Amino acid sequence: MATHKDVTDESGAVVYYYTREKKDGPYKANLPPKTTVSYVKQLLDVFLPAGYPYTVTADYTPYQIYDSLQAFSSSIAGLMSNRAVLQGFGVGKEGSSATGAVLLSVLQESTGRLATIVFAHRFGQAIEPECKYYRFMADIFNDAALLLDILTPSLPQEPKIIALCAAGILRSLCGVAAGAAKASLSAHFAKTGNLAELNAKDGSQETVISLLGMLAGSVIVNFVEGTTAVWLSMFFLLGVHLWTNYQAVRSVQMRSLNRQRTCIVVDEYHKSGRIMRPAEVAKVERILTWEGPDIDFATSLPETLPYDWILSLKKEPFMIAYTTRGARIYLRKGATNLDALEAYARAHSGYVFEKEFFKALASAGWDLDAGAVETGRAIRIALE
Repeated sequence: MATHKDVTDESGAVVYYYTREKKDGPYKANLPPKTTVSYVKQLLDVFLPAGYPYTVTADYTPYQIYDSLQAFSSSIAGLMSNRAVLQGFGVGKEGSSATGAVLLSVLQESTGRLATIVFAHRFGQAIEPECKYYRFMADIFNDAALLLDILTPSLPQEPKIIALCAAGILRSLCGVAAGAAKASLSAHFAKTGNLAELNAKDGSQETVISLLGMLAGSVIVNFVEGTTAVWLSMFFLLGVHLWTNYQAVRSVQMRSLNRQRTCIVVDEYHKSGRIMRPAEVAKVERILTWEGPDIDFATSLPETLPYDWILSLKKEPFMIAYTTRGARIYLRKGATNLDALEAYARAHSGYVFEKEFFKALASAGWDLDAGAVETGRAIRIALE
């Protein structure tokens, strides 16, 4: 009787199998028969990480579906805005200067690059803890830039220059926020140390979607003429773009405890004694409209430290000072990310948490070492 042994890849698919005709005979390698399913899988393997879906988190698939849809609509809208920019530069108009168009382009690029430096310095540390917020804000910046591009052909020269520069600034802010947030999201999706491959495959997906969007956009721009038609088309495309992007970030189940997620988990724990899991918190957390408690980590030190502060910092790695402007958290030198998380949870709730609480958080799937509650310059107090 013939016997066989299957050899599978990370996803469980049979790569090849061994068979033997006799009990004591050698095994012979065989390739599985080709089917329609296997051909489709080979095509998908070009765009998906090796071992998919077992090498990525469960929220990778819905995020990528919505992300692809938003990229498709954005590509079409981008073509329409590019046409408007060329018109704004004077392309097709008698008496327009190529040198003037180049200078406008240089001015737009320069203001955008300067905005990139300022934005990265001011908000760089906050992007990773709030990556869902900044990922969505990036597309709001981008869509605002596209609308300004559409507006430029109808503006006089001076307002046109201002609009083009503003569009360049918004587009640069989009690049910084989207790039940094995407890096954080990719690190979240990669389960098996496959971050580099996941980013490479994501680039392949974006390339195909962008090509399809440009092909569709090339057809659409030939038929969409006139101010009313252009504006209606842009509002429709940007509406689809923002809705799909919102659904994409809503589907992500981050395992780090940033300020909002910490408040949600702590409030539910005191209400019901239950620890919420990342998937549960993802359903109730807000993307843009959350207003947190007035709790901040100190970004500067007072000239003198009160004696009771020193005693408090000798007992614990943090000290919470309550003022008329809210709570300020001071961390001692050597304080860990878990200490910062405990300090924020205590400042929010007023309760002292035992070690069992944090063990329960880890058991529920939360990453306690992510350091997502500090969103600014980290300072520590060194006691002699």
